[in-house]
Amino acid sequence: MDYKDYYKILGVSKSASQDEIKKAYRKLAVKYHPDKNKGDKQAEERFKEIGEAYEVLKDPDKRKKYDQLGTNWKQYQHAGAGNGAGGFDFSQFGGAPGGGSFYYEGDIGDMFGGGGNGFSDFFNAFFGGIGSMGGSRMSNGFNPRSASQKGSDYKAEMEISLAEAYSGTTRILTVNGQKLRATIKPGAYEGQELRIKGKGGQGYNGGTPGDIYIKLKIVPDSNYELQGNDLIYKVNVDLYTAILGGKIEVNTLAGKLSLNVPKGSQPGSKLRLKGKGMPVFNKPGSSGDLYVQLNVNIPRNLSEEEINLFKKLKGLGSKHTYCRN
Repeated sequence: MDYKDYYKILGVSKSASQDEIKKAYRKLAVKYHPDKNKGDKQAEERFKEIGEAYEVLKDPDKRKKYDQLGTNWKQYQHAGAGNGAGGFDFSQFGGAPGGGSFYYEGDIGDMFGGGGNGFSDFFNAFFGGIGSMGGSRMSNGFNPRSASQKGSDYKAEMEISLAEAYSGTTRILTVNGQKLRATIKPGAYEGQELRIKGKGGQGYNGGTPGDIYIKLKIVPDSNYELQGNDLIYKVNVDLYTAILGGKIEVNTLAGKLSLNVPKGSQPGSKLRLKGKGMPVFNKPGSSGDLYVQLNVNIPRNLSEEEINLFKKLKGLGSKHTYCRN
């Protein structure tokens, strides 16, 4: 059997760091992923080869053993193979079609429909594992020739706006050629994981299909600050309204609201609107509060008459109490 140069397969040097190995693997795994190369047997074999190389080089013990082997493979082959432990890690894939950053979780038998573990004879001879002959079992007791197994899970991240998180929304995803609807309820929160059951990878030997898990990421909104279920909304008011008081209309996620600004409102002060904040997820009728933070605009380009009036007010200033931070 042929010697496998795992460094060459991943396109890295023998002195490559673990981070460099991981980056090279991820890049190649995305390029040759079966979801992007349907029906391409060469890409499928390349994908298996890349995964096998990463399985060895990502593990310091396996890598050390492999490095010690070096060009002495022929002597080792004649002397007899060792009895290491196998196992394949497919938790790093990215870039499935459909726009989401899907990645694959499962073992190689599930990905390619069973029939051995997908490792080369070189790997099986040197590291043990399971081969295409003898029906041997993996260390976790799974026999790919007879047992049923749930299909692989797909995972993705999805960005939504704060407004979408507030009101709820739906998104149409395309995964493996099929269109799927993802429903996002009001009050969705950062890091929340949505599950689409049974739409992941196909099961093996009659096993149930895998699922799709979508983690939500809320894009920051320049007008709002989110604190738990409370919202802080920044709004501009003119100096005269802040001093004299009055009504202002604000456009919030809850719609247009009329708000009373008290006399003598200070810059940065907050007005509380109870129950107008973020809906509490899965608790209909329950919401946080909305705090409207006032940004007082100081007028510019004053007329001479206005300047004189402000000077007059300044002269009366000793009679008033001012807020000092």
